[in-house]
Amino acid sequence: MSRRIGVLGGMGPAATIDFYTKLVEQTPAGRDQEHLPVVIWADPGVPDRSDNLLGTGEDPTPWLQRGIDALVDAGCDLLAVPCNTAHAFVPPLARSAGLQLVSIVEVAADHLAAAGVRAAGLLATTGTVHSRLYADALARRGIATVEPSPVDQERVMDAIVAVKAGRSGPAQAQALVEVAQALAACGAQRVVAACTEIVLALDGAAVGLPVVDPARLLARRVVDLALSGATTSGPASRSGCAPPRVVARSSRSW
Repeated sequence: MSRRIGVLGGMGPAATIDFYTKLVEQTPAGRDQEHLPVVIWADPGVPDRSDNLLGTGEDPTPWLQRGIDALVDAGCDLLAVPCNTAHAFVPPLARSAGLQLVSIVEVAADHLAAAGVRAAGLLATTGTVHSRLYADALARRGIATVEPSPVDQERVMDAIVAVKAGRSGPAQAQALVEVAQALAACGAQRVVAACTEIVLALDGAAVGLPVVDPARLLARRVVDLALSGATTSGPASRSGCAPPRVVARSSRSW
């Protein structure tokens, strides 16, 4: 029997829809009855995670806790959160609730390590960059993180905000391509679309090197776990002699 999947979403709504679509696509089903039981809690009122991490916004933890409680009440035991930045807050909440969190960050880092990548470019919210979610996960696997310059990071945030507002267009897509190409010029072998809104605006084929979609990787891992009934021990420990963070910033400005 498959496990019941809980999706803590709404951050933002379009990204949640995209993730559920990918979850369906990754499920080997030939009819309705072969798909997985999924409960989605989508609360767009969760305060901005990036703002809080940067010290300028309200703590989103109470909103995230309410969503997790609702998913537990609905009988879920496997948790997916299609918001990268929220992973700075969710792991302890999931552990306390007895939910197995499938980390979008760890899944992406595993994929890059398996591909033999030594340097990965990061397209993410400023909060995700600041929190070192990806930098730490990649460093534990010996992978260097290549981050945008401050000017390019502002362009990334502008594109993310545009997607959330439903007004993303060619200008935002082009900006993301140019930032990704700058990361490649600094040595990135892959570009990680480490915000679930980025994949809705970025034309990966125009970048010139592979673009990793963590949401798709997360969907695949969640489906595998749900169908197998397996549990995992969770993300790798942050203790021990992990390699130091190695960050190369693009100096390109526009």
